[in-house]
Amino acid sequence: MRKLNKSVRLGLGSALVTLGLSTVAMAQDYDWPRLLVIGTPGTSSGSFASTNGWGPTLQKETGTTVRIVPEDSEPMRYKRLTDREDIAISSVSASEIASQTEGVGGYASAKPMAQRILWHHNDTPWGFVVAGDSDLNSLEDIAKGGVRVTSGVFSPAIVTAVTQALPAFVGLTPEEAAEKITFVPASSYGENCRSVVEGKSDVAYCSPISSVLSEMEGAPGGIRWLAMDPENKEGWEAYLAYRPMTIPTKVSLGVKTAQGVNSMTSNFVYSIAETADVDFAYNMAKWIHQSHDAYKGSHALAARMSADLFRGYLNSNPIPIHEGTVKYLREIGHWTDEDDVWNNAAIEQMDQWIAARQAGMKAAMEQGVEINFENEAFLEIMAKHTEGLKVFRSRL
Repeated sequence: MRKLNKSVRLGLGSALVTLGLSTVAMAQDYDWPRLLVIGTPGTSSGSFASTNGWGPTLQKETGTTVRIVPEDSEPMRYKRLTDREDIAISSVSASEIASQTEGVGGYASAKPMAQRILWHHNDTPWGFVVAGDSDLNSLEDIAKGGVRVTSGVFSPAIVTAVTQALPAFVGLTPEEAAEKITFVPASSYGENCRSVVEGKSDVAYCSPISSVLSEMEGAPGGIRWLAMDPENKEGWEAYLAYRPMTIPTKVSLGVKTAQGVNSMTSNFVYSIAETADVDFAYNMAKWIHQSHDAYKGSHALAARMSADLFRGYLNSNPIPIHEGTVKYLREIGHWTDEDDVWNNAAIEQMDQWIAARQAGMKAAMEQGVEINFENEAFLEIMAKHTEGLKVFRSRL
C-alpha cells in the first residue's frame, strides 16, 4: 500500500461515522479519514469559493471533517502537499504543476517531488485586465513603453506569464521589456489584481472568475480586458514558448466585462502527492463523480467538475493522472488503453525531471554551492542536469 499524506493517515483505522450519512456514502464501503485538508489559492479566488461549495457535501455524505485552507503562496502550497504533507489535496493550475516539476523560477530550489492529478477542477479563463479609464486599448500598446505591469511574486507561473510571455506576445525582446515595462511586485493574488484599480499598476494578469474581479468591476471607473488576438499567430507562438500549458480561447465564464473577450484558458485541477494511497484517490474520484448532482449548484466552477468535462480535458492534458483515479475512470468507461500510453509517457517525463533535479541538488551540495533560485552557480548546475528534457506542453 502506498504511503498516505499525514492528513489522510489521521483517519486510518477509524470507523465510518454512520449517523446521518447518505446511502451513497454508506454504499462506498470505505473508511474515510477523520480529517481531510484541502489547500486552495487565497480567499478571493474562485478556487477557494468553489471548493467551499462542495466540501460541506463531502463532509455530510462521508462523515470526514473537511477543512479548506487558503494558501496564496503557490510554492508553500506545493511544499505543504508534497513535503510537509499537512494537506491532502491541492487546487492548482496544471501549468503551475509543470513549473513545480521543472523547477521554474522560485521552484528551482524547492524539493523536487512528484504529483498526480486527482480530478479536473475547472477550465479557468485568464487575461490581462486594466482600469476602465486606462490609456491602454490593446496589448500591443504595451510595446510603446512607460507601462507598469503587476508581477505576482507569489506564483512563479504568473511571474513567467507577465515578465516573459506577455512581452514576447507584443513583440518585445527581454532587453526591450526591461527598458519599456516596469514590473510591480505583488505578494498575493488579491493584491495582484486590485493593483490596477488602486492606481499602483496599469496591467494585471487575473482570472475573471475570481471574486476579487467582481469587486473590481464595481469600483469607480470599472475595469476592461485587453484581448489576445487569435489571428496573431506569431504572438501566440512566442507566448506559448514560455507558457506551453495555455490554451487560446474566448472567455465564457466570469465577470461581464470579460465575456466574449479573446484570451486564454489555464485548467485548474485537484492534485495529490504521487505517494497518495490508491484507495483514497479511487474513492475521492468516485465520490466527486457520483455526488456531482448534489453539489454542482453550489458554485459555477463546481459545475465544471463533471466526469464528461474531465474526459474532455484528458484529450489535451500532459500531466500524470493518479492510478486510483485511472482505476475509477476505467470502471465508468472514461479511460482507454490509448490513455495508458500518454499517461505512462507523462509519468516517465515527470520522473525524469524529478530525478534530474534531485541529482542537480545533490551535486550542488557536494560542491558547496548554495541551493537558492537566485544563485547563478546553482542554476547552472541544475541546467546541466536537466538539459535536453522535454517541457510539459498541452497535447493540442
